[in-house]
Amino acid sequence: MAEFFLELFSEEIPAGLQKNLRESLLEKFQEYFSKKSIKSKNSFSLSTPNRLIIVFEGLDKQIKIPAEEIKGPNIFAPAQAIEGFIRSNNIEKKDLTKKKTEKGEFYFYKTKSKILKTHDLLINFVPKLLESHQWKKSMKWGKFNLNWGRPLKSILSVFDKKVINFKFYHIYSSNFTYIDKDFEEKTKIFKDYKSYERYFKNQGIMVDQNKRKKFIEKEFSKILNRNKFTIKDNRRLLDEVINLVDNPNILLCSFDKKFLSIPKEILTLTMETHQKYFPTFDNKNEITNEFLIVVNKKDSKGLIRIGNERVVEARLSDAEFFWNKDKTQNLVKKISELKSMNYFKGLGTYFDKVQRMRKLGGMISDELLISKEKVELSASISKTDLTSDLVGEFPELQGIMGGHFSEHQGFDKDISLAVTEQYLPIGLESMAPKKPFSVALSVTDKIDTLVGFFGINEKPTSSKDPFALRRIALGVIRTIIENKKDLKVNNLLIYSSSLYQDQKHNFINQDLQKELYNFLKDRFKYYMKEKQIRLDIIEASISSFSLNKLFSSFGKAKSLNKIIDNQSGLDIISSYKRASNILDSELKNSEIEITNTTDPGIFKTDFEKNLYKKISEIKKYYSSINNDENYEQSLLILASAKKDVFDFLDNVRVNEDNETLRKNRLELINMLCKTFQNFINFQLLKANNE
Repeated sequence: MAEFFLELFSEEIPAGLQKNLRESLLEKFQEYFSKKSIKSKNSFSLSTPNRLIIVFEGLDKQIKIPAEEIKGPNIFAPAQAIEGFIRSNNIEKKDLTKKKTEKGEFYFYKTKSKILKTHDLLINFVPKLLESHQWKKSMKWGKFNLNWGRPLKSILSVFDKKVINFKFYHIYSSNFTYIDKDFEEKTKIFKDYKSYERYFKNQGIMVDQNKRKKFIEKEFSKILNRNKFTIKDNRRLLDEVINLVDNPNILLCSFDKKFLSIPKEILTLTMETHQKYFPTFDNKNEITNEFLIVVNKKDSKGLIRIGNERVVEARLSDAEFFWNKDKTQNLVKKISELKSMNYFKGLGTYFDKVQRMRKLGGMISDELLISKEKVELSASISKTDLTSDLVGEFPELQGIMGGHFSEHQGFDKDISLAVTEQYLPIGLESMAPKKPFSVALSVTDKIDTLVGFFGINEKPTSSKDPFALRRIALGVIRTIIENKKDLKVNNLLIYSSSLYQDQKHNFINQDLQKELYNFLKDRFKYYMKEKQIRLDIIEASISSFSLNKLFSSFGKAKSLNKIIDNQSGLDIISSYKRASNILDSELKNSEIEITNTTDPGIFKTDFEKNLYKKISEIKKYYSSINNDENYEQSLLILASAKKDVFDFLDNVRVNEDNETLRKNRLELINMLCKTFQNFINFQLLKANNE
């Protein structure tokens, strides 16, 4: 058993590329060793900003390839085919044997068993593997032809304490790596990973990103507990910072309290996104003027802390200036400035967009029974923050700053909140707007965007979605469902398209409505899958899909998914399936035509009467619920029909000799199935035994 140890030393690789590199290379090594039947006890990959490490422990030193009988062409095959087989296997004709099989007589060649050394295999494989790595971003440097994330300086490659000698472009593998010293570079030889890890540990360097993470989290906790602060759970930022340092040190810094008058979103964005700092919050969840930073060395003289405080104060000074300037700009007057801001080629300006949104929002307001004037006003000012210096400096704050500007200028709170939340939700995890005016503006903005981009054929492809239309469509679906109210989405799409036409924007997509319907249907399926709804229930839900019934369809699917494996669910499925199967069987070879008319006057048994009564009760319930259906209650009512269904099917002869009675009983079963299908298409559901 031996150890394989690989280190790639380069200039600092960006955090976002490190994770992909270490995971990709490790996976490819594992796949290769598995393919070659080379076993190992343990394997892992590590990285620092400039070091990528792959380690396999307890690796087989060699593998035995057993003898193998290789089948060749038929003995009567053309000479060319036989010669090709001989040539491809690097053998002579005398090495061939003939052997009879069920399909005739063939040539065979038996290989000899052989021993392959893992060391020798790695000589050829390692450079091929490195060559195969696909970088999201790469670069060339000097006169070299190598593409790498950042300039690659050395490759330490050791197996069983011996160098694996190979050439990768201009770099020759070795058993040494570079050690950074002040103003110079030195090299050091390593024969195994343990001595490598021990050396760097003594230098204060953590080569293991998992250990760095634990260390940083522990130090954060100490400082936060001591000062009674908290920080927001920001996994993305933490993972990024972990990959920016190899000798982490945590500092508590501060900025002038005067900057706390700036909206907290500006403060957090400046610190988190631009500076990679961690803002702190007090016990009332209010942002403080202190923040945590992770640096790459000890700060014995306090110079690093001072330098970072100066940087953040400079950025906050700029932000404060922009805030004080922008917040006084009259938003209504700034609407006209949107005329000079192009929205997208073929879709007009942002002024055109807000005019469309005003009218579309008015239509939604009627459905939500809210003030049309307030919706129109929120749409009118919704994009004015795009003209501000603050959003120019911090584009991530569009919408949010518009909300702050409108609130500062005394607009209604509903309007300010709607402007703030117009882009929500973003993906599956972010919050969806809950207030009616926010819902109206969010849906309005997204519908206008979807119609516009589909209209000019800027649609997502299987691999690309540059305008995030899938996310936008999902946002519409989430907003409707999570607010538990159906909107007439199909009508909104048609009206939105007409608004573009009114502005003389001619769409080239002649199948606009159909494509949008299918696109939203697909997103709806995706949403239900993410909510862990059973696939057959999803298919049953969308079989009669309507854009105007998104919440209803989801509510039914979710409720059914919840009870499908419970007794109630089993009762519903068994009742429907048994009735449906009998109906299909009887009608298959029959001339009887179902006319959806059941005559209770010719019932001969109480079983018929009881079933008819139960169906009538269910139909009465459906006719009374209107738009306020309790889906769980509906399912319980359907489940309660099982006794009457089974009593009827067990005791009443459906295939009656009397044609009138037979037809009436089939009509009764059909009535039952149709009533069940008012809830969902049970025909597409699978029974437990299917």
